[in-house]
Amino acid sequence: MFLPTSKKEIDALGWDYIDVILITGDAYIDHPAFGIAIIARVLESHRFRVAVIPQPNWRDDLRDFKKLGAPRLFFGVSSGAMDSMVNHYTATKRLRSNDAYTVGGITKQRPDYALSVYTNILKKLYPQTPLIIGGIEASLRRFSHYDYWQNKVLPSMLIQCNADILVYGMGEKAIVEIANELKKGTHITNIQSIPQTVYISNTKPKNNTHYKTLHSHEECTKNKKAYAANFTIIEKESNSWSGQILVQKYDSQYIIANPPYEGTGITTQELDAIYALPYTKKPHIRYRKKAAIPAFEMIKNSITIHRGCFGGCSFCTISAHQGKFVASRSGNSVLKEVETISNDADFNGHITDLGGPSANMYAMQGKNLDICKLCHRASCIFPEKCKNLDANHEKLTSLYKASRKISGIKHITIGSGVRIDLLQNNKSSQNYLTELLTYHVSGRLKVAPEHTETHVLQRMRKAPFSTFESFKIDFERINNAIGKKQQLIPYFISSHPGCTKDDMRKLAQKLKTLNLFAEQVQDFTPTPMTLATTMYYTGLDPYTLQKVFVARTKVEKDEQKGFFFSHTKRK
Repeated sequence: MFLPTSKKEIDALGWDYIDVILITGDAYIDHPAFGIAIIARVLESHRFRVAVIPQPNWRDDLRDFKKLGAPRLFFGVSSGAMDSMVNHYTATKRLRSNDAYTVGGITKQRPDYALSVYTNILKKLYPQTPLIIGGIEASLRRFSHYDYWQNKVLPSMLIQCNADILVYGMGEKAIVEIANELKKGTHITNIQSIPQTVYISNTKPKNNTHYKTLHSHEECTKNKKAYAANFTIIEKESNSWSGQILVQKYDSQYIIANPPYEGTGITTQELDAIYALPYTKKPHIRYRKKAAIPAFEMIKNSITIHRGCFGGCSFCTISAHQGKFVASRSGNSVLKEVETISNDADFNGHITDLGGPSANMYAMQGKNLDICKLCHRASCIFPEKCKNLDANHEKLTSLYKASRKISGIKHITIGSGVRIDLLQNNKSSQNYLTELLTYHVSGRLKVAPEHTETHVLQRMRKAPFSTFESFKIDFERINNAIGKKQQLIPYFISSHPGCTKDDMRKLAQKLKTLNLFAEQVQDFTPTPMTLATTMYYTGLDPYTLQKVFVARTKVEKDEQKGFFFSHTKRK
């Protein structure tokens, strides 16, 4: 059964109370590819009564916020699977024409800055009910952050939302701990020690508590070097096996962020249990007579096999949200899900992904975890691959082979991005690439070298372009060996900090020499809590304080992108 979304559904269950009401800016899809579905099912598995209110109308008499009343324990609020501003606007701040997380792909079903709009409504209606915020918008805005759309530094979402607790990252464990504390009768203001949570206090942590102090919000709004210094501390602690408490002053109060859970944050057994919960894997029945939800159509037959990313790309938020250390499901757990999908009456025989933030980081970690526990690097593969990293692809290759043998499976394609910098000079990676190209690519393999020029790639924390050139040779060699004519489609970023118009000219010329056509060039969009955004806002490399060129205006951005396309038209 779906979790209830209306008073009628609550009554049908015979419930006389609700423990937790979750509010999301997305349509409600009961599938583990969507965070709100995971949080709801995890709380349900711990015997909490959970209801979901998807995409509440904030422009009428607020009946959606009132229809279920107040929950016994707390409201949990997320703006959805994307930051609402990224969901709404392009890199040039133009309004997008569709929303993949809404029925029919229609727009304007959530407000700008949805998290703060929803929570401030709830606080006015139910001032005594605890309010917990989470998801990507809360997670990446947990401290003072640069907001591209307002072009200024905004305070923590805790302040903007008037919320009691912010849960950052993948929040299953933290949300259960919070629920258990509230169930025991602990007052919300006394819940201050749970990992991966942020709260507001009138005082700093106690004297015997180790913590690091960030520059205050006021300093960050006045001094770009202070903002840059904060980023280096936040990134270091986010990428540590055991982080420290971080404290930032805001007016007379303090934003206090507890460190993440240690290491991967979750065990294989715990991850397996989450994906074994009774998801219907479909949109809620309220949408059954309505148009399709594009995001669901894209992922309905995909399977997440791991989370976390140790790539550390400067423009990416994955490690800031999911963590640097990769947590993987067991092979048995993944195969059981493949079998479950294969038995669905609507299944067409095609699994569209076995992946995660990257396709090929499954089951990868340090050979000696004691070394990892002392490491603070943002990336395990930049500027060079760590000698302690076990990048063996054998487990993943075996998982692909076993998945293909399951009855009812006609085809498995890998939709997640392949990290080509992990596919260099070793037997296991070459075996993986052969397996991938032989069985799991539908004629076109998309990879992301991102640029060609060395100094730009260094700003991106990406491998030299020679890595892509070597990969292209392997790609063509294996395709010839297996008798296939598959395309290699490279993706690139324009207007990234450090990239000039001349750099884009060189990129275009180099691709023309290689007889490659780039299907997509993504204009860089500054999003909170990335190194690239810090460089964009401050004009500085936060680690060296060296000046960085930044293309800021629409004219500069259009020149970079337009110049590129003028040199890469198909013949």
